[in-house]
Amino acid sequence: MKQNNAPHLGIAALIAISIAALFAVLNTYNLLNIPPTVLFSSRWLAIVGLFLYGFKKQSLTTWILISMVVGAEIGHDFPSVGMNLQVLSKVFLKMIKTIVAPLLFATLVFGIAGHADLKQVGRMGWKSILYFEVVTTIALFIGLAAINISKAGVGIELPSGPQEELQAVPPQSFNDIILHIFPENIAKSIVDGQILQIVVFSIIFGIALAMVREEKRQPMLKAVESLSEVMFKFTNIVMYFAPIGVGAAIAYTVGHMGLGILLHLIQLLLTLYVSLLVFLLGVLLPIGLIVGVPVKKFLLAIAGPVSIAFATTSSEAALPRAMENMEKLGVPRKIVAFVMPTGYSFNLDGTTLYLSLAAIFVSQAAGMDLTIGQQLLIVFTLMLTSKGVAGVPRASLVILLGTASSFGMPVWPIFIILGIDELMDMGRTSVNVIGNCLATVVIAKWEKEFKPTPDEIQF
Repeated sequence: MKQNNAPHLGIAALIAISIAALFAVLNTYNLLNIPPTVLFSSRWLAIVGLFLYGFKKQSLTTWILISMVVGAEIGHDFPSVGMNLQVLSKVFLKMIKTIVAPLLFATLVFGIAGHADLKQVGRMGWKSILYFEVVTTIALFIGLAAINISKAGVGIELPSGPQEELQAVPPQSFNDIILHIFPENIAKSIVDGQILQIVVFSIIFGIALAMVREEKRQPMLKAVESLSEVMFKFTNIVMYFAPIGVGAAIAYTVGHMGLGILLHLIQLLLTLYVSLLVFLLGVLLPIGLIVGVPVKKFLLAIAGPVSIAFATTSSEAALPRAMENMEKLGVPRKIVAFVMPTGYSFNLDGTTLYLSLAAIFVSQAAGMDLTIGQQLLIVFTLMLTSKGVAGVPRASLVILLGTASSFGMPVWPIFIILGIDELMDMGRTSVNVIGNCLATVVIAKWEKEFKPTPDEIQF
């Protein structure tokens, strides 16, 4: 039998990286006088170990994490090379931005016209929408509070040298803001990247489609469902470029700003994970206890789907197993079939929390002193624009780019976030899956149709 040496290579690579890091720390604090050539060799020897582990593991997530280390090392040792790699990260971001319009349109229209037919689902429709909006709004405000407390973006200085030209945004009146929400030409909205206008158009289109006769509605429903599936595959193709794009982004960041910027990245990462933990323990757990969710069985049921979501950073990858386990838990199939897919467009708790946190991080890094009113306006915008990302890996970057553009924020702090977006995506995607699984149980309890299964049922 052929043995899998990936775990052993992973341990060896981890030991090599640890030794290289120890050498660097000892040398930084003058505790050990190590020649620069020895430090350089130890670091790149560790990277060789990482590459061997990556070839054995053959996982996209693994390669993205390895690319972060390689990118940081290139930016540190060869700053000019790292800065020239920025074009690769821009290519990656451009490809992500091409996904937004068709993805939002397809998922929102199919979610409204294909699932939220109030003639069929009755009370379940408004109960689900009400629950989704309340929970995701709480998540947005937790993210807003967390980043204002940690101030992870404060202190990051704008790099010297030529910068991207940013047009000044003139002050807008209340009437201007309201008018900006509604599109006058959907093609123009797509070209300009006006995400909120695309969302409004998609919602109205979905409602209109739900109102037409069945024989007229079905062809369009099948078309938008097919478009949605195609965009998922399109995203998967783009994500194969993710290791190069992410590695180039962090190489540029370190090469342009130095390794000190990583302290802010660690602070931002910790801010996100602490706020996600607060959301889980302070919001979702109390909701589960109030409605009477069998916590132990629920945790067993979600363990598999959440581990899949964490490893793949894709809520979609966990969907089939999550639906199966929720039905085993005692949620009727009709409720699972409605709540779970709809939640993937309207109930991404981890993603919405991240978006509010990241948006304020961008403003802090750019030195923009936003008032409470301006921050609340950003939260209100995210409340709408965060709908419809459908659990696609790193689709939240698209929403973040659109929000930054709408509020006149620079894009360079988003490149900083891109360097650790893989690690952040693991946490927020896992919370997305947990939130949607809990939503099915809550709606089933609300409808008085939850029927607990025997304890011997295996998940």
